[in-house]
Amino acid sequence: MQKIATKLFVWASIAFGIVGMAMVITTSPESDGPNVILLKLMFACAIVIAVSFALSIASKYLANRS
Repeated sequence: MQKIATKLFVWASIAFGIVGMAMVITTSPESDGPNVILLKLMFACAIVIAVSFALSIASKYLANRS
C-alpha cells in the first residue's frame, strides 16, 4: 500500500506542477482571474497529494508497529 501511495503522490505532484504552470502561462493581465477549470484541477491535485501523503505515512507507521 505504501508503494501505491508513493507512486500516486509522485504523479499527483507532477500533475500539480503541470497544471500550475499552465495556469500561470494562460492567465492574461486583462482577465478577471485564473481559469476556473485549471483552478479546480489544481485543487484536486492538492487533495490527492495530501491524501496519498497521509496514506503513505500511515502505512509506514502501521508496518513498523506490527
